[in-house]
Amino acid sequence: MDLSKKVAIVTGGASGLGEGVVRRFCQEDTKVAIFDRNETLGQQLADELGDNVIFCQVDVVDDDSVHTAIEQVMKSFGAIHFCINCAGRSSGATKTLSRKGRFPMDLYRDVININLVGTFNVLSHAAEKMALNEPNEQGERGIIINTSSIAAYEGQAGQVAYAATKGAIVSMTLPIARDLAHYGIRSVTIAPGLCETPILKNVTPEVKEKLAKAIPFPKRLAEPSEFADLAVSIIRNSYINGETIRLDGGLRL
Repeated sequence: MDLSKKVAIVTGGASGLGEGVVRRFCQEDTKVAIFDRNETLGQQLADELGDNVIFCQVDVVDDDSVHTAIEQVMKSFGAIHFCINCAGRSSGATKTLSRKGRFPMDLYRDVININLVGTFNVLSHAAEKMALNEPNEQGERGIIINTSSIAAYEGQAGQVAYAATKGAIVSMTLPIARDLAHYGIRSVTIAPGLCETPILKNVTPEVKEKLAKAIPFPKRLAEPSEFADLAVSIIRNSYINGETIRLDGGLRL
């Protein structure tokens, strides 16, 4: 599907991978709605990028919040063609059992809610609006791109909650594609490796350098712009559907 004059919503769009997608989509003449809880960063980005970008303060877990934001997008831009889900959180290095005790269940539920429930909440609302679009020459009405992680396959110690959510996102990619095939809506997931995102904001340059040495090639962390490049390629290639694509420089943990 062509990106020009289309409409996208990007969750977690105020920073990190989501911000990279927002900026790249603007270069493609795509109208973008930033869905994020951070009003300061989200509104700053929308103001910087101009009239083709709006900010919606959204809690992806809250159904009413998402519904209100979706309706705001429809009122502002008239349609939704792309849903890129980048909103998420980590649980830090929290183990199932450690000297501090068992994994706090409130934290476990919060990670599950934001990363998994929030992702499905937004994409299901978006799909409902995509189904109203006129199909293009390929029969497409919309594309959903979710964000998983290589932790879905090779979760490390202390990643039990995070890996559980990312594995679930991989698992639901194909069923969603099958569910929405009738409407001409594709479902694809990107599983990034080590990326320059706010999740690593407290990691020292020395630790980042050590992490980069484990990557076969290129020996560096991925940039949000490279995640955005892949999202654009997925949108343009109508035959990519029901698949999870690793973006990790060949890293296997």
